[in-house]
Amino acid sequence: MVGNTSTEDILNRANMFIKQMEDTISKPSEIDEKEEIKVGVDLGTSNIVITVLDKNNVPVAGEIYPASVVKDGIVVEYLKAVTIVRELKSKLEKTLNRTLDYAATAIPPGISKGNVKVIQNVVEAADFIVTNVIDEPTAASEVLKIKDGAVVDVGGGTTGISILKNGEVVYSADEPTGGHHLSLVVAGSLGIEYEEAEKFKVNPDNYNTVFPVVRPVIEKMADIVLRHVQGHDVETIYLVGGTCCLKDIEKVVEKYTVIKTIKPYNPLLVTPIGISMNSIR
Repeated sequence: MVGNTSTEDILNRANMFIKQMEDTISKPSEIDEKEEIKVGVDLGTSNIVITVLDKNNVPVAGEIYPASVVKDGIVVEYLKAVTIVRELKSKLEKTLNRTLDYAATAIPPGISKGNVKVIQNVVEAADFIVTNVIDEPTAASEVLKIKDGAVVDVGGGTTGISILKNGEVVYSADEPTGGHHLSLVVAGSLGIEYEEAEKFKVNPDNYNTVFPVVRPVIEKMADIVLRHVQGHDVETIYLVGGTCCLKDIEKVVEKYTVIKTIKPYNPLLVTPIGISMNSIR
């Protein structure tokens, strides 16, 4: 509970917010070119996402581009990352008929100061002025409006775990496991190339083939999460990140950890929205 509002009510509101962001990606909203906006740039392991909100955190527009320029929280293809961010920025500027000058970005928990600077440098090299660098689980928690619990951000290559108490992060960790490992298992099981396995995995029509194959990997992820949350009196786990788009992943985590597990609508967009919410000037 947060105040007198139930977890279900909070989740429903968050889901409506996320759905609104999803809708503006395909159909951007009109906004006066003089009105203040907030921009967030998320350099993920599998996707680069830019989200745009108005000053009241109402979604305006967004862009998603599949890219593997980051590995384990480290930018491994700097020039490609800059090029993609710059192209997405330009596309949004044309759509909104205005320049995007300021942006926030985010980092996974536990990475070095040097890697934090590299991520910031990518965004700045794409002609943004970086206003804030926030850690990813904190960004996600602001979208979900949670004060207590564990936010588990399962990306392509890493899983970030942050535990919140009274709205403050009291523990964070980053583990080298994610959707990449699920795709490797699918590739091995079906005897196909990795790229084909990645596409096969994310197609909902292949659920009955994919899920039994990847379930042991999800259970291993759940075991990692359980080890991190033990001793912290965590009552609820919140799953975000692109890998959590996989149907029923939350059921496996909840069954394994015996901790209530919640997955919001389109978990891929949760952290990117939270980043733009924190684009302070």
